[in-house]
Amino acid sequence: MSARHRERHRTGSIGWLRAAVLGADDGIVSTASLVLGVAASGATHANVMVAGIAGLVAGAMSMAAGEYVSVRSQSDSEEAALSLERRELATDDHGEHQELTAIYVGRGVEPALAKQVAVQLMAHDALGAHARDELGITETLSARPLQAALTSAASFAVGAAMPLVAAAVIPAATFIPVVSATSLVFLAILGGVAARVGGASVATGAMRVTFWGALAMAMTAAVGALFGTVA
Repeated sequence: MSARHRERHRTGSIGWLRAAVLGADDGIVSTASLVLGVAASGATHANVMVAGIAGLVAGAMSMAAGEYVSVRSQSDSEEAALSLERRELATDDHGEHQELTAIYVGRGVEPALAKQVAVQLMAHDALGAHARDELGITETLSARPLQAALTSAASFAVGAAMPLVAAAVIPAATFIPVVSATSLVFLAILGGVAARVGGASVATGAMRVTFWGALAMAMTAAVGALFGTVA
């Protein structure tokens, strides 16, 4: 008895992975940059922590709202397209069969076989066949606004908490270098894990996220130092 061939694809995790990585990355970068900028301006440790906590709450809510609105718009577009397809199936069944057949022919299937496939798939699930092959809408990749919003908010909060925890226990004398270093380590780990889950290069993912995080933190700290000196 031959072994069953099984392939593990990661497309099912794309939706939540994108929101989670974006949220955690933004949480680390924005919060670390914020506390470094405030610290560089000469603020007290208490003021730095207040700014960081406020940034965590505001950022998490902003991520949730932005992600929900964005993905909700995508979901509304998908629903509108499916509603139109339902009407077309109800009023022009023959035309929809021809349309699906033409799609398969365009992908390299022989016309006679393409027609047979279209007939069988539409007999099984006409709307599902057109949603997948005509509109590019599948259950796996369909928009989920609430899931995206909650994932983004939670991952942002987790990411933002990392530099905040480090900031809370670090002495003032080593605050800026230690927070910078620990935040970059967190970003490298996040980038590597995200790349691993997504099937990409771990090293490339880690370096990409770390580079942009370092740039953001350096620029924010420079602005804080500049305006702190001016003040």
